[in-house]
Amino acid sequence: MEKLSTYMSEAAARALPAEVVEKTKQHVLDTLAAMISGSELPPGRAAVQFSREYGGKEVATVVAANFLCGPIEAALTNGMLAHADETDDSHAPSQSHPGCAVVPAALAAGEHFGISGAHFLRAVALGYDIGTRFTMTLGGQRFEAESHWSTHSIAPLFGAAAAASCAARCSAEQMRWMLGYTAHQSSGLGAWNRDTRHVQKAFHFGGMTARSGVTSALLVQAGWTGVDDILAGKDNFFAAYNPHADPAGLIEKLGERFEVTRTNIKKWPVGSPIQAALDGLESLRAQRPFEAAEVKAVVVQLATDEAAIVNNREIPDISLQYVVAVALLDKTVTFASVHESSRLTDPRTLGARAKVQLIPNQALQDLMPLRVAIVEVTLMDGTHLSRRVDDVRGTPENPMTRDEIIAKATDLIAPILGAAKCSSLTERVFHLESIGDIRELRPLLQRG
Repeated sequence: MEKLSTYMSEAAARALPAEVVEKTKQHVLDTLAAMISGSELPPGRAAVQFSREYGGKEVATVVAANFLCGPIEAALTNGMLAHADETDDSHAPSQSHPGCAVVPAALAAGEHFGISGAHFLRAVALGYDIGTRFTMTLGGQRFEAESHWSTHSIAPLFGAAAAASCAARCSAEQMRWMLGYTAHQSSGLGAWNRDTRHVQKAFHFGGMTARSGVTSALLVQAGWTGVDDILAGKDNFFAAYNPHADPAGLIEKLGERFEVTRTNIKKWPVGSPIQAALDGLESLRAQRPFEAAEVKAVVVQLATDEAAIVNNREIPDISLQYVVAVALLDKTVTFASVHESSRLTDPRTLGARAKVQLIPNQALQDLMPLRVAIVEVTLMDGTHLSRRVDDVRGTPENPMTRDEIIAKATDLIAPILGAAKCSSLTERVFHLESIGDIRELRPLLQRG
């Protein structure tokens, strides 16, 4: 606790390596784009309506809206926006989506305290470092599967709290208390996977976690005290969640290994388990071009747990069969195409979907958290094409370029805020060090 709290308290003034700064900017832009595009989807509309009616002190930005609210409400709303869809980033070792909570929390608290762009970047990077280490230490995917607790809420929550506390310039002692308040708020069940409308899922991944993280930071910054070490002693955090976990994992290579550099940015606007399948299909088409009508069958093999998440789901962008059908017909997948509800019952889509088979593969499960897909396409003339994808585009092993990330963000932002505002926002994000007050981004994040 001493090492962890001291490191966190010094983060606001600690310079980051150049490559970490660049990665953090990329994830900030990617998450802002997810928020903006999410404003047009049901979870995002519900969140914006709630914050508009709920009110609150006009302090913080509600992204893609035209009003302000309190920092806690803004964190909740923007977190919902960020995971209103499946476009936000993901961190495989911790089994979590850090950005959808960390960036909204850093933005809300940053506006509340009027921090600089450089300070904001450090807060975001700290959030990725701290939140992900919590569920990696607990056991990652295996912990979630065996305990029924959700890594997708625990990691983002601690990440959001760390980012907001960095923005608040909490002392080491305050960081200790903040971790206590965050541990008490830690919650979330694996039942998020049963949500068919993505609203409760958006709350679980982004809204609840960003809100609670900002709450922890503001409470201790306002003078609240608490337990000095929630990680040790009677009824501590690890005793509750996993008594066999080694708390030293929270400080393993802290300051050496920056988790934002190990976080994936999705190339495709669909659920993480589908990314490798689309990469494989795209690669096969480059190898031997074909039309949808030429395809007799598509067989995709995924890890057993991954297959269960995306097997014929009701939500289009996390249904592998639907997404692959769209890719067959359109030769690509876009944000617009996976949200075109009329295509769910379109005869051409249904015909293509009937050709797609998903097979759970235990051997691929054993490779998790590496998300591997085996894609096989059989054509009407008997041609058989096969591709195994180990390194998904957008992962640290196969990263997207800055230009690719900007292109993705432009596709998400420009239709809502316009091309000019999108271009200005992108330019400002990649020059955050020149911003004296993070509130300078507000005009570029909101509707006119």
